Amino acid sequence: MKFEGKVALITGASVGIGRAVALMLAEKGAKTVLADINYEKLEKVKGEVEALGSEALIYDCDVSDEAKVNFVCADAEKKLGKIDILVNNAAIWRSHTPFTELSIEEWKKYFDVNVWGTVYFTRAVLPGMLERGYGRIINVASVAGVYGNANMVHYSASKGAVIAMTRALAKEVTEKGVLVNAVSPGSVSSSMNEDMDSYQPTELAFIGRTGTDRENASLICYLASDDASYISAQNIQIDGCRKKQ
Repeated sequence: MKFEGKVALITGASVGIGRAVALMLAEKGAKTVLADINYEKLEKVKGEVEALGSEALIYDCDVSDEAKVNFVCADAEKKLGKIDILVNNAAIWRSHTPFTELSIEEWKKYFDVNVWGTVYFTRAVLPGMLERGYGRIINVASVAGVYGNANMVHYSASKGAVIAMTRALAKEVTEKGVLVNAVSPGSVSSSMNEDMDSYQPTELAFIGRTGTDRENASLICYLASDDASYISAQNIQIDGCRKKQ
């Protein structure tokens, strides 16, 4: 995989899978645009990217804020000329609450970030991709969006929406040179661990462990590359042969 001359925008880029994607793309030649609400950690990732010899722009951005998203994308395109790759990775998920105890405010919070954040960034960069006849959009969904997790109905619904959006949008724009795919991780390693190869034991997958940040990032980067030029409208599960809940 080579990304020389490409510009990639990654949301949720300060930790975990987003950070791993940023570092992997930078290592392979891409310029990166990194967005996250944790600006302090984002500054550290910027330093890691630059140590790889690549350029990075960083933005303090709440993905549920449409005006802020539009500013980030417009400013990045002004400074770097284009955005070739969009990785919609930012999300919230740490909630295990029975459906009857979920507040409407909590539902709205999850959809504002997980769904609307994906919509806002996609709307902001897609016109430029279509104009240039080239683009790669990878949405990070979840196995919860495929078959649903009990006590995570709001999260499952939000990720199901992302998967449906991926498939529908791809059918509109693939013939115009923009490929749209999703990846659905199963159990993932803690985003607080900076070791991209770290994992923990889990009984949720037949492989017996969580997926590493590097493993998830490798799949995302493959879909962002020209090596995956015949793949669109797909949701690829990366879950270690997960045992359905």
